[in-house]
Amino acid sequence: MIVFSATHFSLVWGLLAALAYALGALFGGRLSAQQSRHYLWLISLFHGLSVIASLIPAEDDLPRFGFAAALSATTWLVLLVYTIEHHWFPQMQTRWLMSGVGAVAVILPLLFPGYALHSSSSPWLPFHWMLGMASYALFAAAVVHASLMNRAERQIRLGAIDTTGLPLLTLERLTFRFVNIGFGLLTATLLAGWLFGEQLYGPDKALRFDHKTLFAILAWLMFLILIWGRRYRGWRGSLAVRTLYTGALMLLLSYAGSRFVTEVFLNRTP
Repeated sequence: MIVFSATHFSLVWGLLAALAYALGALFGGRLSAQQSRHYLWLISLFHGLSVIASLIPAEDDLPRFGFAAALSATTWLVLLVYTIEHHWFPQMQTRWLMSGVGAVAVILPLLFPGYALHSSSSPWLPFHWMLGMASYALFAAAVVHASLMNRAERQIRLGAIDTTGLPLLTLERLTFRFVNIGFGLLTATLLAGWLFGEQLYGPDKALRFDHKTLFAILAWLMFLILIWGRRYRGWRGSLAVRTLYTGALMLLLSYAGSRFVTEVFLNRTP
């Protein structure tokens, strides 16, 4: 069930970020490289403030979190990664392709604020979330770069002009750099949930072997296989990209997917 219950700050910053994304999609192509960089930082600021505001509880209420906040935070981190990367690779031609996704992601927490956290949750819980969201974001960035790599490879085979703006080998190197760092963060997230789950979530909210945990472990195994295959078997091209896509899909299902089903379709507290 959709419940519109956002604080004034999250509403204001969310709408401002959505407007900035929409204007970027419509007019971003007309901006110079320097203007684009400045505008990307402006969107990042608005989106970041909306993420922070959505986590601030209303008066006499507990903090809330859910699939929408997770997706919004992940999208914001992906935008930050791209904004920083754009300083080193200004020739990339994808600066406004994420505008539609960003606009939707920043509005979702206003419509689906999530459920209140357990009163005995640890103050360290947000740090655990940030580890997870950072791994989400890096794997999402890897997926974006892998799709660009696939497109560049197809254009090279067809003898067409490469419109991605980066050499194929550079895209490949960036893709697996994101995979390696994301794998490290995902490993830390899973270990923290396993070792300190009861302290983080409260005595009756310890880590359980449910759909979320199962998909997270499967995603971790897929990324482990991908890293092993690339290092020891020289995996490249479509095989490596398909493995990355499969792991990313499982990771998406692990938290955001399971919470979406629980909050929206089952309408119950996770």
